[in-house]
Amino acid sequence: MTVITETKLQFTKLGSRIGAEIRGLDLSADLSDATIAQIREALNVHKALVFREANVLDDDAQVRFASRFGPLTNAHPTVASVDGKPAVLPVDSENGSANNWHTDVTFVVNPPQASTLRSITLPAYGGETLIATSAGAYQDLPEELRNFADTLWAIHTNDYDYSVPKNLEHANAEERRKEFTRIYFETAHPVVRVHPLTGEKGLFIGGFAQRLRIVGLSNTESKDILRLLQAYITRPENVLRVNWEPNQLVLFDNRITQHYAPDNYDGQARQLNRVTVAGDIPRGVDGRSSTSVKGDSSAYSETVVLDEAAFSGVQR
Repeated sequence: MTVITETKLQFTKLGSRIGAEIRGLDLSADLSDATIAQIREALNVHKALVFREANVLDDDAQVRFASRFGPLTNAHPTVASVDGKPAVLPVDSENGSANNWHTDVTFVVNPPQASTLRSITLPAYGGETLIATSAGAYQDLPEELRNFADTLWAIHTNDYDYSVPKNLEHANAEERRKEFTRIYFETAHPVVRVHPLTGEKGLFIGGFAQRLRIVGLSNTESKDILRLLQAYITRPENVLRVNWEPNQLVLFDNRITQHYAPDNYDGQARQLNRVTVAGDIPRGVDGRSSTSVKGDSSAYSETVVLDEAAFSGVQR
């Protein structure tokens, strides 16, 4: 492998609130710790990074790159990995599209801290990935609504409301749903999560929080409040639209973003492979940590233990 020399990486912003890209950085190379630190810092600032002409041409290279940011999760708590690659999840149009806003695997108590997606097969048009900053959404809230959201907790589950009419469901929808829910999970997370590295606050909700409720409120009240908060996340100024091309990898911060894959490519083949980095247990504004209600996620992912001294020094 070649060694990348120490140079300042130049990321080009893709929007004022979220997203930056870099072209031609060889992610399959033996990247130095200093280079990885620059990428981490850029991720903290921009929330989502697009690497074009990245030279990540196989699963092994993607796994090596993702592992530089921490231990990896298994591909998914319930869905099968790529054969022989336990950390790699195929995101394949044959199994439907993830056309709902969500943060990856929030139904477990220790969701991944970061996700990588790599282009494999792309349609001739469409097939983008939308990524939204939940920190930008939190800042947009009126002060009174922010203060209210700070106090809320929501139950997340993998048996969530797909909100897709039967006539628009994918042909394999029922089988896919059975696989997705073969182990049932429920977790209580703060509606506002404090990012352990930056101290930013972000709305920690999304599709897996829609099925059940906000703690202490009725289902009707919960749905109305979640719908109101979710609308701030998906405001256009908070959303990055990633147009895919060959040999591309996207890295996004799962702690403070949501994403959505629009089904806008007329049934053409589309496959990305996903590798995720193990995360910590989320904390709310009051310092309390998420708790598992049902389901054991230890076989899916180890839990990253944060440096308490560092965490306590973060500005909130």
